[in-house]
Amino acid sequence: MKSKIGVTTTLIRFAVRQGPFYAPKALIIMAETKIPSEYNEDSIRSLDWKEHIRLRPGMYIGKLGDGSAPDDGIYVLMKEVIDNCIDEHTMGYGKQIEIGIVGKEVTIRDYGRGIPLGKIVDVVSKINTGAKYDSKAFQKSVGLNGVGTKAVNALSEDFLVTAFREGKQRSASFKKGVLIQETKETKTTEANGTKSSECLK
Repeated sequence: MKSKIGVTTTLIRFAVRQGPFYAPKALIIMAETKIPSEYNEDSIRSLDWKEHIRLRPGMYIGKLGDGSAPDDGIYVLMKEVIDNCIDEHTMGYGKQIEIGIVGKEVTIRDYGRGIPLGKIVDVVSKINTGAKYDSKAFQKSVGLNGVGTKAVNALSEDFLVTAFREGKQRSASFKKGVLIQETKETKTTEANGTKSSECLK
């Protein structure tokens, strides 16, 4: 018989003795039908972090979905950001998390220590970058993979992150993971913490 992937299969039925009984068994022998294609050096691609996340989102957030199911990707992305807020609270910083949803734009603000201003771009756009690897900054944390906010960034149509630390702030904006603008440090009266806005289309 012919399978859907172009492989001819032969089904052989036989019996194997198990104690006083004979148990029926089936053996499938696969004879490959080759599909003409080229496989050479030109077939090998190297993707950057955002291309890989956008091409294979299921590896990072499960299914994308449309928000109608509780395990759809949009909720996983929100959880990734909220987990960072919870980590700050667990370490004793920040007692409040603000979440706003308007249409397809989600804004999350915590009042923790805030992302170090000089690393704000790296933290949200360089895979496997974070302060949770052998660091005393986070002795307890929910997320440890250095992937969470990068996935949010790459899968958002627009992503804006702002860090507030000790009277100064700095922002970075992205479009589908591509850095569009990074501001210089400016003075602020905002309390310490991090604020992110992601537009998921």
